[in-house]
Formats: sequence, structure tokens, C-alpha cells
Amino acid sequence: MALFSSLSEKFNHIFSKLTKKGRLTELEIKDAMREVRIALLEADVNYLVAKDFVKTVSEKAVGDEVLKSLTPAQQVIKIVKDELTTLMSSTNQKLSISPSPPTIIMMCGLQGAGKTTMCAKLGAHLKKSGKKPLLVACDIYRPAAINQLQVVGKQANVEVFERGTQNPVKTAKESIAHATKQGFDTVIIDTAGRLHINEELMQELKNIKKEVAPTEILLVVDAMTGQDAVTVAKSFNDDLDITGVILTKLDGDTRGGAALSIKAITGKPIKFSGVGEKIGDLEPFYPDRIASRILGMGDVLSLIEKAQEAVTEEQAKEMEKKFRENSFTFDDYLAQIDSVKKMGNIKDILGMIPGVGGKIKNLDIDEKQIYVNKAIIQSMTPKERKNPEIIKASRRQRIANGSGTTIQQVNQLLKQFEQSKELMKQMKSGKFKNKF
Repeated sequence: MALFSSLSEKFNHIFSKLTKKGRLTELEIKDAMREVRIALLEADVNYLVAKDFVKTVSEKAVGDEVLKSLTPAQQVIKIVKDELTTLMSSTNQKLSISPSPPTIIMMCGLQGAGKTTMCAKLGAHLKKSGKKPLLVACDIYRPAAINQLQVVGKQANVEVFERGTQNPVKTAKESIAHATKQGFDTVIIDTAGRLHINEELMQELKNIKKEVAPTEILLVVDAMTGQDAVTVAKSFNDDLDITGVILTKLDGDTRGGAALSIKAITGKPIKFSGVGEKIGDLEPFYPDRIASRILGMGDVLSLIEKAQEAVTEEQAKEMEKKFRENSFTFDDYLAQIDSVKKMGNIKDILGMIPGVGGKIKNLDIDEKQIYVNKAIIQSMTPKERKNPEIIKASRRQRIANGSGTTIQQVNQLLKQFEQSKELMKQMKSGKFKNKF
């Protein structure tokens, strides 16, 4: 499921009609903006936000500079992209760092938004960037909340501070003293949530805020709840003056209402987004990249970052050398499969490639085939992986039996592998030079 796929599809349809017309009239632009407004409302964007957005874009799009340009449609699309980016906060808003450690991050939100898991994800993210975070269990009401934080903390390899069911304000205060003494530079406090906002919940959060003076107050909301997420954000901001928002389940949000409305309604930026269930599935929120993806322009920078996380520079050079020397083996193929898996969902990766985003909705990508191929390769002996030409009938039957596949599937993989090697060989010999 591609990020904001529904909105992206509608925008691509609207702007494809403009690009076919060449020169544009003021009426044509206004008609397109009317469609943009409907698309935003259908994406569950706040009514006032959609209205103001279209008004701003329309005012800029009907100017002489656009109407008299040689590429008016591209100019309009650029204006829409810039305004979408501004709507979501222009640039990525980094976490504030306390001048005297520890930096205190107070996490809040309703039950079910994924706040406790997000504490561990944020801890893992900060640890990866060289910080020494401490998670603090201050949700004493939800059954097993403390235990859950300990479990996800262990997955993230981040220490958890807990004092059972004693007063959360006291636990928060004691955690700061513990962090200072033990050399933790960041404290992430997991506060209690409720099924709905009430005075009792807010008062406790205000008491914790008053006691520990957090550097950041981050609200965790479920992106898929659309306008409900915006309403929750406004309520928490009115009472606590939050510093930012973390959107969970952004990978499953095909509409985009929450992401496009929160900053305009609360004045507070989205700082991170959860893009999966694993501990490492947390990304800084980049408004310009999200805007590019909504408009089908891809997201090359995020794609490069994902590739750099999955493959080291040395690995990339070694693989390039193998391609050049035509010495690629099934062991290398296996390494490539693992690298692709680290980067995430294949459809999401393809959606980051410029020009591809809007075309993959109906693309049938069988990700199970990756696991089938991996099972086949793992059923080969080391000698067979290095020299696939020795894999004759009896060996193919053994490999099929060992991997739970058929001889036809084994044959198909061997054929694909040989075709890949032949392609590398032709590229090396320069046979493709005159074909492009």
C-alpha cells in the first residue's frame, strides 16, 4: 500500500489534464483548483485547511508569470508542491537538545496510538545517532504497560527505568536523577494514555511537565484516524503546548488527512513518522519529500538513505567489481535479497523513484517470490552456489525437495540467474553501446 496513494492518484489525474493543454487560461486553472479542493476533502484534510490551501495556490497560479510561461502546467505543479511542503512545515524539524543533559522527551497520546512502542523506536533511533537514551515507565494504569515498555526496550537495546505503580510524577523525577548519575543524555518518558481525553489524564500530564520541565513534548497520533488525529492533536496542544507530533502507521495511510492538517491546525510540526511495525521503522518527517511523493515526483533522497543503511560503501564497491568481472554467484544473489528486504516494502521503494509512483498501484509484485528464491538458494551446497552449471537433474530434484518447491521453480531461478550473467557479460563487452 503506497503512502497517500489515493490522493496521489487524484492529483496525477488532475495535473495530467493540465499538461496536455499547453497554454492555460485562468478558468482552466480555477477548474483544476476546484478538483484539488475536492481531492483534499476526500483525503480527510480539514475543511478550512483545504479551503486556505486552494485559495493560496489559486492566487499564485493565475498570475501573469504562470499564464504567460511556456510551461504553465509545470509552474502550477511547482506551486502546489511548494504549498504542500509549507503546509506540513517546510523542512524537517529536528529534536531540540538541552544545553545541560539530559534532554527530556515527554511522550503523550491516547491509548491505541502506539505510544509505548514509539518510545522504544525513538530510543533506537537516537541510539543509532550516538545518543544514550533511557526509557521511563510512567503509565501505571494500563495493564502490562510497564512490561510492554520493558519488552520493546529490550528489542531496541535501550534501558528501562521503572518504579512499579508508584506516583508517575515521582517516577519521572527519580528517572532524571538516575539518568544524570548514570550518564544517560536523553530521557524518554512514556506517560499514561486514555481511551479518550479527560481532565484526570491532562492534569497528570501537566504535573509531570511541571516537575521535570521537558525539552520536548511529543504527541503520538495514529495517522489512519484522519480528522480524529487532528482533533486529538489540537486538544493536547491546547492543554500541554506540545512541541511536535509523531504520526504512527503512516505507511498504511493512503489518504493523508492528518499529515496535511496537523501543522495548520496546531502550529506544531510533525517530527517523525512510523512506517512499519519493526523497532527500526521510524523516519524523520521531511515535508518536501512527502510533497514530492504525493505529486508522483518520487523521493530520491529517502531512497538513497535506505540504500546506504542496507548496503555499506565497501559492499557496494565489491558488488560492482563482481558485476564488472562477471563473477557474481548465488551467494551474492542471496546478499542482494537480504539488502532489498532491509530497505522495506518493494512497492514503497518503487514509489520513491521519480515517475514511477503513480504507475505502481495496479502493479502485481509478488514479494513471496523473493522468499521462494531464497529458500531454493539456501538448499544448494556451497559448491553449487559458486558453480550453478553443475546443477543437473538429480541435484535440481534434491534442491526442490529441500526448499519445498518444484523442479520448475528451481529451473526458473537458474534460468533467470544465467540471463542476468549474460546481461552483465554483454554490458562488459560493450554490446549495448549502440542500442541506447
